[in-house]
Amino acid sequence: MSVVLRPAVPEDLPFLTGGDSPFDDFGPRPARTEVYSPRLDAPGGLIVAGPAGEVLGNVSWIYLQWGPNSASRNPMIGIWLAEAARGRGYGTLAQRMLVDLLFRHTPCNRVEAGTDVANVVEQRSLEKVGLQREGVVRGAQWRDGAYRDMWLYSILRSEWTPLDS
Repeated sequence: MSVVLRPAVPEDLPFLTGGDSPFDDFGPRPARTEVYSPRLDAPGGLIVAGPAGEVLGNVSWIYLQWGPNSASRNPMIGIWLAEAARGRGYGTLAQRMLVDLLFRHTPCNRVEAGTDVANVVEQRSLEKVGLQREGVVRGAQWRDGAYRDMWLYSILRSEWTPLDS
């Protein structure tokens, strides 16, 4: 099994919307008109492509800052996969590749992810990547008409084993 993370192109815009999972109901949103930036030092994203180049989904990241200086800044990652690509390990591999890219090409000390407390599949995926569950972030996400609790996960640079090791 293999996947490739590649920059999005305008033809990928239909794949940057999500929407067919019970965890994607964030209410009406305007259609994306621009692709994600592939820059790792700013909010962005990449396409997850399968072995034949087919688009399986996307990974994305935003930056959070826990302290007053730039050394306290870290990416929070997310993923969306098309229904046909789920349950095959593509998401775990794509997230592992993204964490590796972030640790290799940014100075961050920590990579985070948050997922709905009911999204057991994503929780397992994050744990396979090596992220540890830290605790509940209460009422953090508006989804499906209500505020939802999330699990916060993270991995530190000192805990990460590079993919080529």
